[in-house]
Amino acid sequence: MGRLRQKGKAGAAKAYVTRSSAVKRLQCSLADFRRLCILKGIFPREPRSRKRANKGSSAPTTFYYAKDIAFLAHEPVLKKLREHKAFAKKLSRALGRGEWSDAKSLEENKPVYRLDHIIKERYPSFIDALRDIDDALCMISLFANLPSNPRISPSLIENCSRLSAEWQLYIMRSRSLRKAFFSIKGVYYQVEVMDQTVTWLVPYQFSQNIPTDVDVRVMLTFLELYQTLLGFVFFKLYTDAGLVYPPPLDMKKYDGGAGVGAFGLQEIVQIGEPARPSLKVVDVDGRKISTKDVRQTIKSMTTDGSGVEGADVIMSSLEEVPQDNDEDFVPHVSASDTLPASSLPTLKSLEALPQSSAPSLFAPYTFFLSRETSRPIFEFLVRSFGGRIGWESSSGDGSPFTFSDDSITHVIIDRPVVERTDETSEERQRRLRRKYVQPQWVVDCINAGKILLEEPYAQGKTLPPHLSPFGEYEGAYDPTVGIGAQEVAEEESESESEDNIEVDDAEEAPEEKSDKRALEAVAAAAAGDESALRAAELAAEVAGVDPSAFEKEVQKSRKKMKKTNEADDESDMNKMMMSNRQKKLYEKMKYGQQKKALERSTLEAKKKGIQKEKRKQGKT
Repeated sequence: MGRLRQKGKAGAAKAYVTRSSAVKRLQCSLADFRRLCILKGIFPREPRSRKRANKGSSAPTTFYYAKDIAFLAHEPVLKKLREHKAFAKKLSRALGRGEWSDAKSLEENKPVYRLDHIIKERYPSFIDALRDIDDALCMISLFANLPSNPRISPSLIENCSRLSAEWQLYIMRSRSLRKAFFSIKGVYYQVEVMDQTVTWLVPYQFSQNIPTDVDVRVMLTFLELYQTLLGFVFFKLYTDAGLVYPPPLDMKKYDGGAGVGAFGLQEIVQIGEPARPSLKVVDVDGRKISTKDVRQTIKSMTTDGSGVEGADVIMSSLEEVPQDNDEDFVPHVSASDTLPASSLPTLKSLEALPQSSAPSLFAPYTFFLSRETSRPIFEFLVRSFGGRIGWESSSGDGSPFTFSDDSITHVIIDRPVVERTDETSEERQRRLRRKYVQPQWVVDCINAGKILLEEPYAQGKTLPPHLSPFGEYEGAYDPTVGIGAQEVAEEESESESEDNIEVDDAEEAPEEKSDKRALEAVAAAAAGDESALRAAELAAEVAGVDPSAFEKEVQKSRKKMKKTNEADDESDMNKMMMSNRQKKLYEKMKYGQQKKALERSTLEAKKKGIQKEKRKQGKT
């Protein structure tokens, strides 16, 4: 006889735990439970049968895996949270009794937990941590621009600003920036660090107000985890680049608003020389030979190419040794595959390819920022591509040159053109030597990977469309591609036919127009049913509709129904061979494709409408 299964002791009822049961099992508050779940990366699960998982009850609740809750029970952070709860009780009792010395000692020995072990658990390798810093960078960039209030301390905002500046400093040093985009939300940046693509969002520096309906405690818990993660990642990146971490900060420049310029980069200097190995003497054939003699013998063999006296092997010189060419790939003909083998790239062929000049795009140029442009954004963009940049003293300290410097080639300005009557000849010559461009020119040059013409981006001109560089999927809408001549002719013919239809509709009576449209709808619905089609024909004859027009409408409806039926039959046949999991994935994929196609068709329709209006205005 098999083992009896009790209700609620096996299956989904055992595998899942409700949130209230988890809080009771861990003996902690709901806020501490949320903090633990965020730090450990545990999130709610959806069982297949909520009624079975909840032991017969259908009440709405949140479920977790029972193994995840058991995993949380052994977390050291949970122990520290319990200690902090006891510490808070003791501190409040001491303050209530007026025992100030005991309260001071309790405050000095306050329990503090660390998240180092959690970072090591969640990210076993450095590449795993590097892949997951997108959200962390977005979070610290957000908090770096928030005002301080009772819920957010000034030290927290200062730490986020420091982490953001350290990341930008490393990107500028390594020339890792690849793309940028100005959006409504902020500025999107994309970098490539250790062959990993990292994209994050930096909000504009406007005055921010924290909404009252936002739970800041949840965001602060995420921020606590992200700060620890970024500390590990930045230390590894800086030390691998041979730089000191954290970079030294000049408080005088920092207080003056220098921003990233207040941080300096220092290379790691080895203190003292490495200890030399002790000399070891060995007795060989009655002679005493030390390790120093062995090193000198090896050095003489590699330089002279001849052996020493008493040597058994004569070493040839390095120049006589042929270079190995086993790095080249030799194609082998396959017996089954008749196609010619393709030549594979080798290390020599990759080194022979022309190197990209994108990291040093702005190296030959010197920029100056006008006071209405955002200095942190363009300082990061220009310095990431090797350019020099200066700014007005009102934008902060640390500018390497002033506006009167003759080396300035471009002025980034975002104000309308104003005629100056008091301009001197020297100022006029200086203005003619420089290029005055709007801020979009810098980002468009970065995304294009080359220096664009400054004329379309000149001061006061209408800018070309600022395109997002992240729409790289196949079939994405490209605004730069114009409409072909054939499509233009089709649009003109369609517009003419629409105009004629509008004129005919205006001449018709309202009753006839409504009857005609109703009969067209009936014809479309009755294309697959003979009885309904006969009724529609009689109704059209009574209304006085042209039989040929009615027949054409029926044929169009039949063709549309045939195409849709064929597509539906094919998709149904494909779905019959799929499992439930594959069907869900297929439906999600089709939904995404339809959504992208709808977005593209909407944008193309808008573009066609704008061009049609322009052609009409040109004709008039």
